[in-house]
Amino acid sequence: MAKQDGNLAFTAASSEQRPLRDLTHEALNAYFENLNGHRPGDLYSLVMSEVEQPLFKVVLDFTGGNQSRAADILGINRGTLRKKLRGYRLID
Repeated sequence: MAKQDGNLAFTAASSEQRPLRDLTHEALNAYFENLNGHRPGDLYSLVMSEVEQPLFKVVLDFTGGNQSRAADILGINRGTLRKKLRGYRLID
């Protein structure tokens, strides 16, 4: 993962770097294309949970489980982090 012009870019197997926003755009387009006539609902919560949960897990792994360091890296309050971790059942 690299940071280019303030955007996160990810390296694929082909060594191509693509901004996270582009990957997100593609995933959302695919989501809408695969609705098969169903009406989308609660999309904001769906997207946030799909992104937040792995984000928190990776940052916690990076910090060796240190929630204070993880919260600092994420730029959020430790209490907020703990609340979200409990919500995603990443802690008791």
